Amino acid sequence: MADVVQIQLQTESAANKWGKATLTPTGSGFQIHLNAADALRSVQKAGRSLDGLGLTQVQLSGDNWTLELQWAFYQGFCSAKKQGGVQFCGDSALTTQLAQLAQCFDWAKQLINQTPDELYPEQLAKQATAFITDIAAKGTVNSHILLDQQLLQQGWNGLHAVGRGSARKPAMLVLDYNPTGNAAAPVSAALVGKGITFDSGGYSIKATESMLAMKCDMGGAATVTAALALAILQGLDKRVQLILCCAENLISSNAYKLGDIITYKNGTTVEIVNTDAEGRLVLADGLMCAAESGAGLIIDAATLTGAAMTAVGGEYNALFALDKTLAQKALAYAEQVQEPTWQLPLELWHQQQCPSAYADTANSRPVKGGGAGGASNAAGFLSRFVPNAGKGWLHFDLAAAFNNSNNAYWAAGATGQGIRTISAALLGEA
Repeated sequence: MADVVQIQLQTESAANKWGKATLTPTGSGFQIHLNAADALRSVQKAGRSLDGLGLTQVQLSGDNWTLELQWAFYQGFCSAKKQGGVQFCGDSALTTQLAQLAQCFDWAKQLINQTPDELYPEQLAKQATAFITDIAAKGTVNSHILLDQQLLQQGWNGLHAVGRGSARKPAMLVLDYNPTGNAAAPVSAALVGKGITFDSGGYSIKATESMLAMKCDMGGAATVTAALALAILQGLDKRVQLILCCAENLISSNAYKLGDIITYKNGTTVEIVNTDAEGRLVLADGLMCAAESGAGLIIDAATLTGAAMTAVGGEYNALFALDKTLAQKALAYAEQVQEPTWQLPLELWHQQQCPSAYADTANSRPVKGGGAGGASNAAGFLSRFVPNAGKGWLHFDLAAAFNNSNNAYWAAGATGQGIRTISAALLGEA
């Protein structure tokens, strides 16, 4: 449809007139009947229904559209084939906020939905750099990309090991956003993202149905990049470092193998018992790089474990932290921006949950899915590589970042869930 369809929101009960209908036609478009008991989800579901009718351009109209209701509609209406198409309503401050959200979410979702042939490690690093540079004020961004052997020269052995099996070599992006005008300003926060542009599982190879969606395994990198961009648009005035750990996890004669031992820059030795537990191996390097910046706040994000999805489902992201006070703040930020997030257990003893007879730790347990408590054990592994006994560190396992298929609330593909939470934490804690 080429015409712009008007979408109004009816907040009073229409049950007597329309029964259980969520949508009814009007002379200029459609009216959504709000379910006050579940307002955001009912509006998001209506957005999905309207997308299913083949609408391409809609105008939200009327006085009942808050920021969160408009954003819920947008999330439901958009799909991998159609980003945008929603004209927001309200005053200029409101529509500006919504446009900023759309800009950052659209970029992240488009990136995650790219095919693995289009998006490879170096390309991911370059696209993230270009996006932040375009959004930030001139002269506030400096970055460099370490490729292949340069990683070994800097001691980033985990990232290199995971990515060395691909002809398209691993890369680490280190981007410095410094709006202070002071080259000696301290780094207030560091963001670390898992950027596995395709995950075959390596020699612990995935089944076809599990591997099909693994273009999304760089969702953590896209999420933290978009979160930084959103914070910049919303006035971030502190120095922040962005670190993306980018690789393809493939099988070849040069790929890392079961039984290999990786020695990390901090001296920790790691036995490989599952090559499909690669995300934690690359994040370990990113977290140590973040620690070198001296940042008081370190946030990492990754599509890390199937165990997190089993625990919280596809509507929630999982949060882990040794810093319990910071975790409660992060949960409050998530609630404030309407991104469902649930804290799962993490204690220092989780570091010992993947024992090895040959190294300080294994990268998992040699059982399907990493065994009981797999998401917490992965977080425990990561906690070996953060400073200050985990004070100031948050780990997001992005169970809600991607849907393999359409459902009543989300189109298939990337969702962007986690961007607003991390951006809010960055603005509130950096």
